[in-house]
Amino acid sequence: MDASMPLALRNVGGSSRLPDTGKEATAARQPVRPVERDLRLDFFRGLSLLFIFIDHIPGNFLSNVTLHSVAFSDAAEVFVFISGCAAALAYGHLFQSKGLPIATVHIYHRIWHLYVAHIFIFAVYAAMVSYSVFALPNPSYAESSGIAEFVSDPRVSLGEALLLRFQPQYMDILPLYIVLLAGFPLVLVGLARHPLLALIPSGALYVLTQTLGWETPAYPEGHMWFFNPLAWQFLFIIGAVVGYSKVRGVQWLPRSNWLAGSAMTTAGVVAVINLSWMVRSNFTDKPDLLFTALAPYVSDKSNLDPVRLASFLALALAAAYLVRTDSEVLSTRPAKWLIACGQNSLHIFCLGILLAVLGQFVLTNYDDGLAMQTIVDLVGASLMIGLGLLVAWYKAETHDHHAHARTAVVASR
Repeated sequence: MDASMPLALRNVGGSSRLPDTGKEATAARQPVRPVERDLRLDFFRGLSLLFIFIDHIPGNFLSNVTLHSVAFSDAAEVFVFISGCAAALAYGHLFQSKGLPIATVHIYHRIWHLYVAHIFIFAVYAAMVSYSVFALPNPSYAESSGIAEFVSDPRVSLGEALLLRFQPQYMDILPLYIVLLAGFPLVLVGLARHPLLALIPSGALYVLTQTLGWETPAYPEGHMWFFNPLAWQFLFIIGAVVGYSKVRGVQWLPRSNWLAGSAMTTAGVVAVINLSWMVRSNFTDKPDLLFTALAPYVSDKSNLDPVRLASFLALALAAAYLVRTDSEVLSTRPAKWLIACGQNSLHIFCLGILLAVLGQFVLTNYDDGLAMQTIVDLVGASLMIGLGLLVAWYKAETHDHHAHARTAVVASR
């Protein structure tokens, strides 16, 4: 096997056995050492949530400095990849210690939380946009927000939303995450045997989707899911392989100067190309030859074009080499703010969606100048970070309260 292949693929294999779930194996199951939390995942997920908020506001000048300005990918790839890592870390450890049935119950409990959050945000989003449509003389607002069908036929649209088929603007990431988690118990079974048992079927589905043009139907008729789960599942599974290697205590990142140099060089070249496109677009409408050649591939976000996927993987490798788990960057105050957001991603994501809708409303109907854009960005980022810190504080207080309660019960015996 190639020496440059990640150790996770070389070592997590034939010697590992699928954890038994029968009664006989429960007593014999060995305790699993808890996995130390990788704060880099929380940091980059928190950063991606801020980028998603900024990028969701049309015409926002700050979107010129988010990830898509220096890569062929954007914050969505970061979010899906890290979600795969986090799912493998959380449920992989549970799978090894408690077995598949318990892990599956926890996975579907999380899916239920995501589903409820999605429907709640959809209801608030629909109310906000519907009010804007009827209160302001802007007939194109409903169309641009993807809510026109709801305004014209709310009964059918609501039913399709409950089935995750109706996905207005900004409301397409959580349905993708729900679908990806729904099949995750089977992924855990494959990862426990060997990572290739998860990667090969996932990669084959990705290739078939790219080759045959498979898509996932949505509502209204003729529309498709913006994030095609048949394609995006591959990035999620790649993240899961990385996360599960940590559960098994296997070093997934090879100590290879060649690989590190290649990843950083690729990411750097892509950054230079993208920055040149951004600068050129601000001064001229005439595209260069490289943009004309690559644009059809880079712009195919719905099906996660291989060019986008390769760009992101190079960037992810470069970031993993540059930002180690003990990096001093992670101990700075701004990093701790982002880590708090990343550790409470569902709360922050839902708030970011609503803030983006409000920001678009303000900029579209009142003032879209640079000063107002700055205010919208600063207020939105501050509220997201504030909520992240508040939820982190509440969880810490709740944990301490429960710990004191358990200690008091033991002491009273």
